[in-house]
Amino acid sequence: MSQSIVSSTNLETKSLVFECETGNYHTFCPISCVSWLYQKIEDSFFLVIGTKTCGYFLQNALGVMIFAEPRYAMAELEESDISAQLNDYKELKRLCLQIKQDRNPSVIVWIGTCTTEIIKMDLEGMAPRLEREIEIPIVVARANGLDYAFTQGEDTVLSAMAQRCPEFSSNELSNEENNVIVSQSKIANIKENLSNQKAQVTPLVLFGSVPNTVATELNLELNRQGIDISGWLPSQHYVNLPALGKNVYVCGINPFLSRTATTLMRRRKCQLIGAPFPIGPDGTRAWIEKICSVFNIEPQGLEEREQKIWQSLENDLQLICGKSVFFMGDNLLEVSLARFLIRCGMIVYEIGIPYMDRRFQASELEFLEKTCLEMNVPIPRIIEKPDNYYQIQRIRELQPDLVITGMAHANPLEARGITTKWSVEFTFSQIHGFSNARQILDLVTRPLKRQKTLKNFNFTK
Repeated sequence: MSQSIVSSTNLETKSLVFECETGNYHTFCPISCVSWLYQKIEDSFFLVIGTKTCGYFLQNALGVMIFAEPRYAMAELEESDISAQLNDYKELKRLCLQIKQDRNPSVIVWIGTCTTEIIKMDLEGMAPRLEREIEIPIVVARANGLDYAFTQGEDTVLSAMAQRCPEFSSNELSNEENNVIVSQSKIANIKENLSNQKAQVTPLVLFGSVPNTVATELNLELNRQGIDISGWLPSQHYVNLPALGKNVYVCGINPFLSRTATTLMRRRKCQLIGAPFPIGPDGTRAWIEKICSVFNIEPQGLEEREQKIWQSLENDLQLICGKSVFFMGDNLLEVSLARFLIRCGMIVYEIGIPYMDRRFQASELEFLEKTCLEMNVPIPRIIEKPDNYYQIQRIRELQPDLVITGMAHANPLEARGITTKWSVEFTFSQIHGFSNARQILDLVTRPLKRQKTLKNFNFTK
């Protein structure tokens, strides 16, 4: 144990070091993705197929949204269902017909759980037949607790939905090429010095679920560079899913979408743009620059745009500069957040992460290493599947100013005088793009300000 602590707290590393501790997972269930996907896909309905435990979880996790009339329901499996004494198809048909009558959605998403996985429930076999009968598309996604992190529930749903996107035809590309003059004039109106650049005619699809305000901001940032977005996966409406094919470029928004990226490349033959993720002003600039390089466009005004954001964050940066942070690992956003906080002047002792797809996060990892070298700070070790027992020992030894952790460990750490922040809050906050950098800093500085206030408060009075 002591050897593990020493090796992981060595802060003299000059290159990325990966370790794997094969610890247990302490995270939300991936079916929680329903909470944000039903809001993003406005004409959808999510049917979670599981036991009463799944229902209790959704009831507690999503109970605060009851006034928003969420479009999801539970198909609870009883003992007779699990022992195969009842006809699953008839029961699911009854529920889907009721959903059609009450809500008439454009798509019904079946969310499989651990139970459906264990009893080998043939959801993929039943869905096409039932889809023909009720005349509503049914998408099957096995967002069960066998995944590493709760955010991978979105990855599973988007991977399944990617296979339902229409096929991009070469005729559509020809039509875009015929409109190249219009595209060039649009570029000239945005930036005069881009008038001689080659116009973008190849479709670009962005994948990842973000609020509409964030999607609009990212669209505008790319439009300023003369790049048009062909569509988003997921789209606001199921009928508006983007066309995909071998002539389509795709780029991810979130680092936990590796399964979706694989589906887009292997099954839909799209071309993936490997870029750092648009989290923080530095990440957003690098993300835009990488997309521009693919389309042979010289980016304009990004350096000034980034510097303007950093200047607006000056007060918060002074508060966290020189402070240390420790990531226990929960939502797969850890590498991107660590890179941003290092750029803010913080010291990252350790990046715990439940699962690391080094291919999909290759650009982000390279950007992390580059950021550490530019800021002249040690490169933190990345611990995949961290063992929380060993992590607690390292936290006691290092005494970081802030620990970003899952909800299961926050209160026990706080009781031991360690300042924490729930990692799940980064998942539900708007953290993408230039303007949302303040949201990230607010989440980080809030517990530090609280701790400072408590230290100055005299409890003896």
